[in-house]
Amino acid sequence: MSDEPLLSVEAFGCERDGRRLFHDLTFTLGAGEALELKGPNGSGKSTLLKAIAGLYTDYTGTIRAADRLYLGHRPGLGLLLTAEENLRWYAALGAADGARPPIAEALARVGMAGYERVPCQQMSAGQLRRVGLARLLVCAAPLWLLDEPLTALDRSGQVLVRGLIEEQRGRGGAVLCATHQALGLPGAGTLSLEVQHASTEDGG
Repeated sequence: MSDEPLLSVEAFGCERDGRRLFHDLTFTLGAGEALELKGPNGSGKSTLLKAIAGLYTDYTGTIRAADRLYLGHRPGLGLLLTAEENLRWYAALGAADGARPPIAEALARVGMAGYERVPCQQMSAGQLRRVGLARLLVCAAPLWLLDEPLTALDRSGQVLVRGLIEEQRGRGGAVLCATHQALGLPGAGTLSLEVQHASTEDGG
């Protein structure tokens, strides 16, 4: 494995709605590592993940990241499309390679065998979450950014998430995960965030 980190965040800072979320936040994430973001609602976990994913740009500091795959609160699926159509679209966008399983196999792995041609609008929240997790199988990315991946999942689904993360680490990838529920990942680090008070630097 390379000694070069898959993620490097240096002097990261940002404000939202007049409130400082981060100031001079610095950390790295290397191959085979996992880091859990902890903190109450409003502490900026989702904002940090979106900034690393390139979906939020109003910040200071530097972010250097390998190819990444972001899975947010919402599963990011077209509800009028079938599970297969959604995953085919994502696989075409991402850096899919020959090692990626076929879509039907990926859906079977996440417990959605037989749902390939079912429109996503007919699925429950838990089923949508599982289809979203199948993106992790059909798209190749060394860095995963997961925002509350256990949401809407039953116990078997939560076991599945932990297994997928461990497989990602085992092949030299890294995972940054915002979660209210402890994942219990061996050797994983923890970054605790706190809700900051409103900024008063401009007076008032």
